[in-house]
Amino acid sequence: MNVLSELSSTVQLMFRRPKRTQYAALCYRRAKKTGELEILLLTSRDTGRWVIPKGWPMGSKASYVVAETEAREEAGVKGIVEHDALGTFGYTKKMQEGVKLPCEVQVHALEVTGSVKDYKEKGERRLEWVSPDVAAERVDEPSLKKIILAFAKRES
Repeated sequence: MNVLSELSSTVQLMFRRPKRTQYAALCYRRAKKTGELEILLLTSRDTGRWVIPKGWPMGSKASYVVAETEAREEAGVKGIVEHDALGTFGYTKKMQEGVKLPCEVQVHALEVTGSVKDYKEKGERRLEWVSPDVAAERVDEPSLKKIILAFAKRES
């Protein structure tokens, strides 16, 4: 049995896919009435779980530009994006063909200053502004939870 276990581990290592990089925007604003910090969450198109806007690299565009573009395309928001990343989190992307890709996502803060009427994924996702605590509770990835809570502390 030990030989089979070792063989299984070796085969898994041989077929392990390298981590792919994505870029995301942690979109935030201050509530008009209370001044409280709010985080924008949206549902993924496939599973309906709560996520932040993210996507694949776009040629030679900087990571923060990609994050800003994804926020506009997925959530219809625009604003001021920070060039330095807040941190990274990992997750497994399930592709249509059933392939699972390990991904590392670099997160950039984006202060939302407005929205666009028409955007690429309008009507494909549910969007909701929530407190940082609720946002951290709703997302699945432990490292993203930590990024959200650390960002909230920074902004308080």
